[in-house]
Amino acid sequence: MGLKSTIEQEIKQAMLKKDKDRLRALRAIKSLILLAETEKGGGEGLNEDAEIKLLTKAAKQRRDSLAIYEQQNRPDLAEVELAELKVIEDFLPKQLSEDEIKKEVAAIIATVGATGPGDMGKVMGVATRQLAGKADGKVISSIVKALLSE
Repeated sequence: MGLKSTIEQEIKQAMLKKDKDRLRALRAIKSLILLAETEKGGGEGLNEDAEIKLLTKAAKQRRDSLAIYEQQNRPDLAEVELAELKVIEDFLPKQLSEDEIKKEVAAIIATVGATGPGDMGKVMGVATRQLAGKADGKVISSIVKALLSE
C-alpha cells in the first residue's frame, strides 16, 4: 500500500478519534503528495524514493520552524510544529544513530576508494542516495568530512 492510501486511512482514523493535531499533520502530508503528483503531471503516483524525499523535506521544514519559534519564545507555535513533526516522523524510516552513520560512511568510502577531502563529492553522492530518509544531510556531511580528514 502506497503512502497516499496509508495517509488517507490515517486521516479517517484521526477523524473518528477527533485527534485534531494528527489530522492537521496528515492533511498537510496529503496536500504535499497531491502537489507533487500534479507537478510531475502523472497519474501514476509517486515512487517510494520520492515519498521519502517529500516526507524528509516536510520534517526538515518543521524542525527549522520549531527552532525559530523556540528562539523567538513562541511556545504556542512551537507546540504545533512539534506535533506535526512527530506525525511526519511516524511515516519516515527509522533514523540511524551517529555510530551507524559512521559505519555506513566508512563502508562507502572504502567502496568508492576515496583517499582524502578532495573525494568528498564522490562520497557524498553515494552516501546521500544510500542514507536518504535515514539520516540528516548535515550529519552525513560532517561525518564524511571528518572521516576523509583523518
